[in-house]
Amino acid sequence: MEPREAMENKNASLADLCAEFRANNQIPAEKFDLYNVKRGLRNPDGTGVMAGLTLICNVHGYLIDDGERVPDEGRLTYRGIDVRDIVEGCQRENRFGYEEVAWLLLFGKQPTRRQLDRFCSVLNAYRELPEYFAEDMIVKAPSRNIMNKLARSVLALYSYDDNPDDTSLENNMRQSMQLIARLPTIMTYAYQVKRRHFDKESMFFHPIDPSHSIAESILNAIRPDRQFTDDEAKLLDLCMMLHAEHGGGNNSTFAARVLSSTGTDIYSAIAAAIGSLKGPRHGGANHRVMTMMGDLMDHVDNWEDEGKVKDYLVKIVRREAGDHSGLIYGMGHAVYTISDPRAVILKEKARSMAQQRGLLRQFELFERVERLAPQVFAEVKGDSKVISANVDFYSGLVYECLGIPSDLYTPLFAISRIAGWCAHRIEEMETCGRIMRPAYRSLSHLRPYIPLDERTE
Repeated sequence: MEPREAMENKNASLADLCAEFRANNQIPAEKFDLYNVKRGLRNPDGTGVMAGLTLICNVHGYLIDDGERVPDEGRLTYRGIDVRDIVEGCQRENRFGYEEVAWLLLFGKQPTRRQLDRFCSVLNAYRELPEYFAEDMIVKAPSRNIMNKLARSVLALYSYDDNPDDTSLENNMRQSMQLIARLPTIMTYAYQVKRRHFDKESMFFHPIDPSHSIAESILNAIRPDRQFTDDEAKLLDLCMMLHAEHGGGNNSTFAARVLSSTGTDIYSAIAAAIGSLKGPRHGGANHRVMTMMGDLMDHVDNWEDEGKVKDYLVKIVRREAGDHSGLIYGMGHAVYTISDPRAVILKEKARSMAQQRGLLRQFELFERVERLAPQVFAEVKGDSKVISANVDFYSGLVYECLGIPSDLYTPLFAISRIAGWCAHRIEEMETCGRIMRPAYRSLSHLRPYIPLDERTE
């Protein structure tokens, strides 16, 4: 049989199998309402189902008044401290803050200078990968997608750990610090290998400088000349601080907690969180924002004309333009209403960086879309829900200003969020002590078994 004919037969068989599945696996939408199933673990008003308690983080975006959601200014707190206060404190003292945030999330209080210095020293000591790990796990098995390589590499670290299955607090803490330190190294190695193998460009592995912060080490690793300014490194550090944690209910953190509740090893739990974050409905959104904005720039000849910009946004919402999803990426959030505090902070930095890089016109287009999007949703969908830009709307623009390739947008999210994932894993194992096991109602009915030769198609 010719290869083309064989492929056509395979595709036809696959189509038949999919048709068989669709014929036997339909659940009418009204059934979910009939049995009060909270799809997406969401209540009818959009709030999340209460699944646990945490001391780590609070995400505030609305008030409840007489049972109704009332929009409110967004607030994000790490261990009770407003993230804006943390950012402003680090900026006043002109220092990097991600390592301090990691300490705060893991241990529950702000570190003293001595504690922070010791913590940074431990992270620096853990930054190097195990011997031959990079060669065997990354160089010899290139991946087009850095997130998949992160997940695979985290799972592989299990084999390099002398005590991988010990779930004691002491061992979990040791493994957490190693993962926080090593994930950026894995990301930059995976990126270089991807460049060489798939993009046919040069790859380079610069030596790790132990005096660098994590943000500095990333820029040192991805830039051919290893050159970056202090302002650039501190802007990347800011992005990492804002992405470090976002409560136990976000999908990737919940995935880490679900797996941790079984008592499995940390590598399995964190790999699951990475897999979750890869999804375009979760961590992949900032890349989609940039793709959407690029498409808009290509099809709107006058970015300053609000009418033309609005008309194109209408086409996007009507699924006539963009990726035909009907979504204006970067707008709206499951919790935040009036504002996403992370987006507010990033927007301030994005403007100044855009001015420096000659991208102010592009930044102003982002502002225009941010302002017009709620009007478009209200007019096209009849949706009066209060929405605002979320962190993904401006983070991609900031990364572009820093010259960071789009391949690394979501991986940077992962290496920032690893601190929150590890903190939630430890909290789950130390305070909850019960495997997560929600219920699903079966809609199938008892049927008799039919012998093979008596079955009909």
